[in-house]
Amino acid sequence: MSVVQQIKEAAAKAIHQLYDFPIEVSAIAVNATKPEFEGDYAVVLFAFVKQLKKSPDELGNEIGAYLMQHNSNLIASFNIVKGFLNIVVANNYWLQFAQIAFNNSAYGMKESNGNRVMVEYSSPNTNKPLHLGHLRNNFLGWSIAEILKANGNDVYKTCIVNDRGVHICKSMIAWQRFANGATPKSTNTKGDHFVGDYYVKFNDAYKVEVETLVAQGFTKDTAEKEAPIMKATQQMLLDWEAGKPDVIELWQTMNSWVYDGFGKTYQTIGSDFDKMYYESEMYLLGKGLVEKGLQKNVFYTKEDSSVWIDLTGEGLDEKLVQRKDGTSVYITQDIGLAEQRYQEFNAAESIYVIGDEQNYHMKVLKLICQKLQLPGANGIHHLSYGMVELPTGRMKSREGTVVDADDLVKAMLQIAQQKTEELGKVKDFTETELNELYHTIGLGALKFFLLRVDPKKKMIFNPEESIDFHGFTGPFVQYTHARIKSILRKNEAASTTIVPGLNDTTLLPLEKDVLVQLELFPTIIAEAAAEHDPSKIAIYVFNVAQIFNSFYSQHSITNAESEAKKQLRLQIATNCAQVIKTGMKVLGIQVPERM
Repeated sequence: MSVVQQIKEAAAKAIHQLYDFPIEVSAIAVNATKPEFEGDYAVVLFAFVKQLKKSPDELGNEIGAYLMQHNSNLIASFNIVKGFLNIVVANNYWLQFAQIAFNNSAYGMKESNGNRVMVEYSSPNTNKPLHLGHLRNNFLGWSIAEILKANGNDVYKTCIVNDRGVHICKSMIAWQRFANGATPKSTNTKGDHFVGDYYVKFNDAYKVEVETLVAQGFTKDTAEKEAPIMKATQQMLLDWEAGKPDVIELWQTMNSWVYDGFGKTYQTIGSDFDKMYYESEMYLLGKGLVEKGLQKNVFYTKEDSSVWIDLTGEGLDEKLVQRKDGTSVYITQDIGLAEQRYQEFNAAESIYVIGDEQNYHMKVLKLICQKLQLPGANGIHHLSYGMVELPTGRMKSREGTVVDADDLVKAMLQIAQQKTEELGKVKDFTETELNELYHTIGLGALKFFLLRVDPKKKMIFNPEESIDFHGFTGPFVQYTHARIKSILRKNEAASTTIVPGLNDTTLLPLEKDVLVQLELFPTIIAEAAAEHDPSKIAIYVFNVAQIFNSFYSQHSITNAESEAKKQLRLQIATNCAQVIKTGMKVLGIQVPERM
């Protein structure tokens, strides 16, 4: 139990015992004491002044005295400042905490609580490779899944691949027209990049055809509809839906190229899934639910036989759920998939990691599922995140101006190599060790930079800025971990030796500051899980790294004042390394033993 929770429970018990006033523990507010005042934590008294008919000072002194009498192992002293009961946590509490957490690889992790959560992320299209935006999506989804696991949940990672539709047919038509039988193997090109190139070729050809028709006197709207390459694409979609063998064969072949490319990228960036779904297998889902919705009067039919839902009462609008020809729309498929996944996983919560341009769609999906009374509907949560832009502006797939994930990762490894060589501390590394280190630093920098920002915020990614061994970056945290491990290796024998007097050691301010920070770790994990926000972990591990460096710059470990102090500081260093490693791990980032 965290020290804050212990203070809350002790304060609630004190109020009950002193004033015969039962109170929920959750009603007690405890904050960190302001730096200008003495104390570690402050109990806020204002909420009880009227109810208990006492002044803040009276309340503070009486509650403080009770806590001192009944919780001497936790509380050393107290003082009252302007309605706050400031509490100094006992020295021995922090010393015992240091020993309990010492070298505990499970510190901060909760045991399974049986709660099931489904997390959907990545959701790529098979007409192009993964790009920078996909990276933020993948890193968010993967880390949220791991943070939820760390908080005791059973998590299922899923991905739906958008492998059908007119955009897929565009790449197929372009390959037929321009490839002359070329393949990824014959051109030595990664499969997803190969297919993506033909998506760009389609748009280039389409643009020329539209301009030609406009020059012949067509309006732009008509030219866009009548362009031969677009008409051929639409016919191909109809042929695919009709199951025409040669179209299906080409579709399967080109998708297989893309899946091979995706698999290599996922392996490189560390993304994995418990189950993959494919839109081509799911797009007919939900039609049965439309019938049920009509029977329940959730949906209604218009004169042209199309089916709709009226959400104007919820501040939205009318939404089409089935076309007049009886075919489904995206929302119908999503409703059906939501029902199917609940049957598969029985998850109390379903988290969809999708960009904020889909906020409206996700509101509609949840509302429809709730109106249909589908199990798990209330647990649908949209982890809406802002787009990633470059210093030069927004990326556009069809114009070929996106930053491919593979190219970006490669560039990050090159920057990692350059920065590491500049530091000049790896001359004794083998070539294999160096390559592993560059991958660890480069990918760690990329992930940390994309995860350190609140998911809801739009962000600009700057590769050079992300690899800085002194700033708010992954490499700074990684370097601190390697530094601590180096210290521990030099003091390996002392770190496992129990010495007398450790429990009587007086903590110096920086020693205590580090322990206070470390004690927060389980609370930070819980907050990040509750708020679906990995940036809380990123900020926290950076703070741990910062405070350790401040502590170590002031207090020697090897030449400590006494053996007891030396062991205490080794425990502090060990705990810092373990917390940094665990925190970075749930972000999907490795930390090196040396660098």
